[in-house]
Amino acid sequence: MPKAKETVLEIDLKSLEHNYRFLRSKLKAETKFLSVVKAFAYGSDSEIVALKLQELGTDYFAVAYAKEGVTLRKAGITKPILVLHPQAVNFEALIEHCLEPSIYSFGILDQFLATVQEKELDHYPIHIKFNSGLNRLGFGEKDLQKLVSRVQDNKSISVVSVFSHLAATEDKNEEEFTRNQITLFEQLSSVFCASLNIQPIRHILNTSGILNYGDAQYDMVRSGIGLYGYGNDPKIDVQLKPIATLKTIISQLHQIDPSESVGYNRAYFSKTNRTTATLPIGHADGIGRQYGKEKTHVLVKDKLAPIIGNVCMDMIMIDVTDIDCKEGDEVIIFGPQLSAHQVAKTADTISYELITGISQRVKRVYIP
Repeated sequence: MPKAKETVLEIDLKSLEHNYRFLRSKLKAETKFLSVVKAFAYGSDSEIVALKLQELGTDYFAVAYAKEGVTLRKAGITKPILVLHPQAVNFEALIEHCLEPSIYSFGILDQFLATVQEKELDHYPIHIKFNSGLNRLGFGEKDLQKLVSRVQDNKSISVVSVFSHLAATEDKNEEEFTRNQITLFEQLSSVFCASLNIQPIRHILNTSGILNYGDAQYDMVRSGIGLYGYGNDPKIDVQLKPIATLKTIISQLHQIDPSESVGYNRAYFSKTNRTTATLPIGHADGIGRQYGKEKTHVLVKDKLAPIIGNVCMDMIMIDVTDIDCKEGDEVIIFGPQLSAHQVAKTADTISYELITGISQRVKRVYIP
């Protein structure tokens, strides 16, 4: 890949394929694979990533909202798409583009039933979400009998899956809690399916669940962060490949005298003669102010350079005093050489937040 000439997010599709095949290798042959491509495929490019995953053979996709699913359909995605957090206002578009809603409350169920009945649809696919302990979305144990009665013999809809979401699969200290979640899901889904005499797809495992609780694969698993190169475990991270590399360049070098300040609010003062570099990337691109004031480093010529002062909207300044570099040289913000996990940790956050926050104004380039 040629050196960057501007701020770009490189997306390596070979690394995506590697991660997909690695995660698939942890599954039984008959277990289906759902690829989570919400939030622009975790900050990369949902259309390009989804098309590659469809080519590789993923069985299902998941997005957060209907608008994301519509984008995928227009891009040529034909596999089923689960909408994890549908809103009633989007039901018309959801149905128009053959998207499949997660039904997580009686309010959403009633509104969706009204929509499909008004359109005189038969057996429209839905997914039932159970709350097993994350306490975010989903039906609870007390809702079970009422839910069965509402769904039973309703020909407008067809339950194609029942699922739940685990809260702490990456945390070995929470194994008992996770096992209790799995047990509760087993109980709720079994009673629900037996009461309706149906055999839908059942799924509960996320990326860390695939790696740590493989005995609970059921019929399908879901992976998001793992596809993009992060496994929430150092032992797993070395077997995955980050698909995205955020690169920029040095726009200008400055020689800073002792006691001079750099940037807004004079947040950095030099104690000695320093050389600084200004980069064309800032908090409008997803690198927030929390990364400034020498908390976080970037890579210049394979050497670490601290971000100094306050991050600006469109620029950051770094200290390159001990690095032999020039204007136009490439700078790595994160990627395989400097993982998003490492960078995010310096700002007391997680890789998910960093990679999904990269602005859409950053140009995407692709390595096929």
